[in-house]
Amino acid sequence: MFAVVVQCGFLAIASAQETDPFARWEPNIRAFEERDKASPPAPGGIVFVGSSTIVGWNLAKQFPDLPAINRGFGGSQMADAAHFADRIVTPYRPRMVVVYSGDNDVAAGKSPEQVAADFRAFLGKVRAALPETTVVFIPVKPSLARWKLVDKMRRANTLIGRAIQQDPKCIYADMEWELIGPDGKPRKELFKEDGLHLNERGYTVWSRVLRSKLGTGTNFRHDVRRKLVPVPNFDPIAGYLTPTSSTSKVSSAFGGIFGGEPISP
Repeated sequence: MFAVVVQCGFLAIASAQETDPFARWEPNIRAFEERDKASPPAPGGIVFVGSSTIVGWNLAKQFPDLPAINRGFGGSQMADAAHFADRIVTPYRPRMVVVYSGDNDVAAGKSPEQVAADFRAFLGKVRAALPETTVVFIPVKPSLARWKLVDKMRRANTLIGRAIQQDPKCIYADMEWELIGPDGKPRKELFKEDGLHLNERGYTVWSRVLRSKLGTGTNFRHDVRRKLVPVPNFDPIAGYLTPTSSTSKVSSAFGGIFGGEPISP
């Protein structure tokens, strides 16, 4: 009897996932909500949301001085972030949202156009509830495991970059050239053995560059006057260009958002 009940339970879950593509994430989202009830995050923080790349980011270690909240759920796509934004992003009333997603989307066969449309849906949800919040998009990263998809990923990034150009409170935080080596391929030493996920060294590189865009953050002053300044190697209309800038040049294109001057990477 017990086996029959368990089997029926699995069938019910499978059926729900077939009719509702977001049902599979309910356990993750409810876990976040339960955690929030037990220890509510203070408003005005920085919410990181997205796929496993966000899950694996040790925010407490990399940004110990910033009120960062990790709401990543592994395997998710941009559409999932958009769908659950009103449960795991906007309720925190953050001053900044950092989103990384799109990697799994392209790997699953979604077109760059669909990924960009899903980003616009995400941004629309955030904007509807938080018109003054800064949104930082980290472009879909090139990786060893999915290198064959890099052109589609770059196309998705280009389309999202165009949308970002229309929002003065949205930042395109280019990280691609930090991961690319002299041979034009992803730097193996920045990835785990699976060739897909960043290792600790990779996250340290990303954190250094992202921090340079956030500023020191010690007094956490929100400055909505900051606008997107395209990095030298990215044109939101033409797309990616040949990298010509060093990390310091890319970093200097952005001012500190939460006060203080941008720090050197």
